[in-house]
Amino acid sequence: MCSHLTGLNLSLKLCTVFSQMTDLLYTEKDLVTSLKEYIRQEENRLEQVKEWADKLDSLTSTATQDPEGFLGHPVNAFKLVKRLNSEWGDLENLVLKDTTNGFISNLTMQRQFFPTEEDQTGAAKALLRLQDTYQLSANTISNGDLPGVVHKSRMTVADCFELGKIAYSEADYYHTELWMAQALTQLDEGEESTIEKVTVMDYLNYAIYQQGELERALELTKRMLKLDPNHQRANGNLKYFEFQLEKQRKAEAEKKEQEDKKREKKVLDKRDAQRKRSKDPLPERKKYEMLCRGEGVKLTPRRQSRLFCRYFDNNRNPWLLLAPVKQEDEWDRPRIVRYHDIISDSEIKTVKELAKPRLKRATVHDPNTGKLTTAHYRVSKSAWLYEYEHSTIEKINQRIEDVTGLEMDTAEELQVANYGVGGQYEPHFDFGRKDEPDAFKELGTGNRIATWLFYMSDVSAGGATVFPDVGAAVWPKKGTAVFWYNLFASGEGDYSTRHAACPVLVGNKWVSNKWIHERGQEFRRPCAMSEME
Repeated sequence: MCSHLTGLNLSLKLCTVFSQMTDLLYTEKDLVTSLKEYIRQEENRLEQVKEWADKLDSLTSTATQDPEGFLGHPVNAFKLVKRLNSEWGDLENLVLKDTTNGFISNLTMQRQFFPTEEDQTGAAKALLRLQDTYQLSANTISNGDLPGVVHKSRMTVADCFELGKIAYSEADYYHTELWMAQALTQLDEGEESTIEKVTVMDYLNYAIYQQGELERALELTKRMLKLDPNHQRANGNLKYFEFQLEKQRKAEAEKKEQEDKKREKKVLDKRDAQRKRSKDPLPERKKYEMLCRGEGVKLTPRRQSRLFCRYFDNNRNPWLLLAPVKQEDEWDRPRIVRYHDIISDSEIKTVKELAKPRLKRATVHDPNTGKLTTAHYRVSKSAWLYEYEHSTIEKINQRIEDVTGLEMDTAEELQVANYGVGGQYEPHFDFGRKDEPDAFKELGTGNRIATWLFYMSDVSAGGATVFPDVGAAVWPKKGTAVFWYNLFASGEGDYSTRHAACPVLVGNKWVSNKWIHERGQEFRRPCAMSEME
């Protein structure tokens, strides 16, 4: 084509230009294709953002109509923490370049207040704690089929996978198996997810292997290889599991042979073995969890018949003569009484409003140091309220003094506690034992002689106060309070008062308590001569 042009230099220049122009033409074509792809991706991106916004708009509209009720469902609480910690970050990355309306700057500013990885792990552990305490299957929790639920919420494959991963990171292979198996079940049932089956099966396989179930691990490995024949770890595991399984079978055969020989020499007395087992005490953890589920309460009909309700004026206390309080016996030994309608809704509202701004992780007394510290076995947030802050606190303190007849000047301040999802306080004593002589030394008011506990909310499920040693369970009821002595009149500790706050399964538990001390009670509760009087 160039040979038809006149002039050699012009001919060479145009040939060069045409060659470059042709390249540019194809470059432009590529740019147009790229631009179209960009537009398509932007449209997809905006469609994703729109879907996300519509979903969240519907969810938050429902949730904000009843915030406490909505967050009372443990799955809703977990998903909220997961969204704020993980999913909103993904959305931020998705629209990072879109700064026209200040959305990103606003989101970036708000992210400093979002839950952290630690919070998300804590919420996941709370769900696992509820699963164990209330003997719930992963499927029940995933479907949201919990007692007393108003705002039902299902867990996605990604939610189940996240729970399994957190358990895996804690080397908790039991729960890893439960939740990876649930994620796999939902995938098998056709739920769409970005989580691939083979990824879930990889975690599940390892959890099963770590629990010593080689046959199941081998079976799952073969299933993985059907989905992905080139999976490197599965191919390696296949040979390893087959070798270990053969080795295990040989060891079991040798062990069985040895046991058969021993059995021939000595016949075990099964009756004696059973008798011995029956005397074994039930571990405290099991008793505590049984009571939390409403099982194992040890109150015979005869003992039940000795419990009464009455109007109580505390030996004609002037403040109670015209308006005696309603007192109900909850338990006989130790004596636990409940007072009905002892705190009003308006007082509860005031106490909550005063406490909310200062709520922080609850602390316990360290018997070694005598100081307050946080502990993994107490999961709640608390605040201390002083009577000089508000007249309502002063009235409440005076009411406790009138009803109990005990001096409040040496008592600890009113402690307000909020137990959210999975919130609990494992079995403990309120008083200092003999091996903890410095438990309350810094207070200078002696030991904790008694405990007064207000219930400031109803709880849909869970949240009982239980006494594992005696088999007692007291359930929250808004507006009531329970009271018991931690010390005998002799000053000796009553070890039957060991108690716990069960995890909140559904709902939001608010309590406030007053720990009453020995000093100042010398004439109000005189010391007895015998140790156990």
